[in-house]
Amino acid sequence: MAEFSPAVSPSLDHADVVAQWRQVRAELAEAAQAAGRRAEEVALVAVSKTHPAERIRPLLEAGHRLFGENRVQEAAEKWPALRAVWPDLRLHLIGPLQSNKVREAVALFDAIETVDREKLARALAEEMARQGRRLEIFIQVNTGAEPQKAGVAPAGADALIALCRQRYGLDPAGLMCIPPAAEDPAAHFALLAAIAARNGIAGLSMGMSGDYPQAIRQGATHVRVGTAIFGRRPPPL
Repeated sequence: MAEFSPAVSPSLDHADVVAQWRQVRAELAEAAQAAGRRAEEVALVAVSKTHPAERIRPLLEAGHRLFGENRVQEAAEKWPALRAVWPDLRLHLIGPLQSNKVREAVALFDAIETVDREKLARALAEEMARQGRRLEIFIQVNTGAEPQKAGVAPAGADALIALCRQRYGLDPAGLMCIPPAAEDPAAHFALLAAIAARNGIAGLSMGMSGDYPQAIRQGATHVRVGTAIFGRRPPPL
């Protein structure tokens, strides 16, 4: 199957960002319908990492409320002011989380999609109890066994899920994966879905700008789309 290639501009203005978001929503609905699903079954996580608040604000004004960020520090710099205006927005952490950032992450985010080890699960459970907050958690599975990527190995996913539930009182809302860039993602989506099914987990965060229609056909409940909405990320300084 050919890879889905969204049409994106490297320099979208505010109106273009909203237009691209509407196009992604239309394609999401089309993919869901083709799979015999309802568009409402799939949450669109607009990945706003590296994009400034002024690029995000038009989407909030257009009614979008679910966003994803990779870094705790970056999120802390731009999201509290946005949340003050739009208190119903929801923010997912989709990048790796270090233990020394757990306190700030629990205060900032509504969901952590990258739980991949017992130490992190324990720290999150303790910090959520301390702050009186209850975040959704997703277990990140390294379906491609790539050494440079975070995520629990597929063979260890069941044990980590059980630990989260039985030892730390964390009932995972979903699983998350990032398939290897050079491989057909279909097998990775199927593997994630199989792990979720045998553990009674409903959520599947899988699919990004290049492959989210395929992920929807394979049961994704959350797709993480950045480039197809915001354009290419600005180069590092």
